[in-house]
Amino acid sequence: MQFNPINFLVNLRYMGLGLLGIFVVIGIIIAVTLILGRVTARSADKQA
Repeated sequence: MQFNPINFLVNLRYMGLGLLGIFVVIGIIIAVTLILGRVTARSADKQA
């Protein structure tokens, strides 16, 4: 097994895209959670 620094630099792009994808998915989950919290809080206020 050989370590080739050039291959590591080439793969940094793919690692960056993977991290970006993870942050996008986490952001979507947070946004949906906040929206659902606000929608259900309004409907709970109207029922009381």
